[in-house]
Amino acid sequence: MRKGELGELAQPEAEIAVRVTPKASRNALEAGEAGIRVYVTVAPEGGKANAAVRKLLAKALGIAPSALTLIRGETSRDKVFRVE
Repeated sequence: MRKGELGELAQPEAEIAVRVTPKASRNALEAGEAGIRVYVTVAPEGGKANAAVRKLLAKALGIAPSALTLIRGETSRDKVFRVE
């Protein structure tokens, strides 16, 4: 997925639901009919996977990682981020 490809979702106060797969073979983001799936190579320990997801999602949206706030799903595979 190219930078900014999901840019239409980067509206202020928008909520973006994602499904995360930690310990994947590669970092990737896929958007399809089933929603947004994020694959990260790091293990879900100490918030490392959440940080990797935030960074990857922000890059795809074309915004700074600090503009994304995790509002639901800190310990779940299903997460919801808000664009600030």
